[in-house]
Amino acid sequence: MNRPLVISDCDEVLLHMVAHFRDWLGEETQVDFRMDGADFGTAMRWRDSGEPLEQKDIWRYLGQFFDTQMDRQLPIIGAIDGINTLAEKADVVILTNLTDEHQLHRVEQLAKHGVNAKVYTNQGPKGPALQRILAEYEPSRAIFIDDLPQHHQSARETLAADITTLHLCGEPALAPHIDCAHQAGHADARIDDWATALPWLLDRIEGKPS
Repeated sequence: MNRPLVISDCDEVLLHMVAHFRDWLGEETQVDFRMDGADFGTAMRWRDSGEPLEQKDIWRYLGQFFDTQMDRQLPIIGAIDGINTLAEKADVVILTNLTDEHQLHRVEQLAKHGVNAKVYTNQGPKGPALQRILAEYEPSRAIFIDDLPQHHQSARETLAADITTLHLCGEPALAPHIDCAHQAGHADARIDDWATALPWLLDRIEGKPS
């Protein structure tokens, strides 16, 4: 029988991103980022005018951040030990919404923090990518961890009951503003810290009931 499989997001699950992105914008650009909501479209504003950025400018700055600033990203508390503990019991892969040219950078970035895992890049909803990964591994059971509710919805709509999903946002400044995928019926649980999440995940890997 094949091993269980854990498919984890990276940003705000394993590594902080938004806080470092905010700091970089403040230091190097004329853009302020206020984390008082989950909508980048209103969180990023031109410093002089207070006007929100257009979508093309948001993507431009995000691209610059991942091109030049990935070394700034520090681990979520407990995430590295947590994901490596899971790797003792299951195969672990990373499914991250980055462009394909950043795939190797993400592999190297995670390795520097002590996580050695295969990285899949993706753009858009993650359900179809999850379906392809499950077809590749044919695991005995599968668990998906992500910080954004829309990806849990995509997973549930694509895979129905074929995957266990944990909604985890480890960025304290962002977590309160993100809609709960568990409350929406798209995730099996919402846990925002690894100290609590790890026992829950280990139980799921071992097939223990909720």
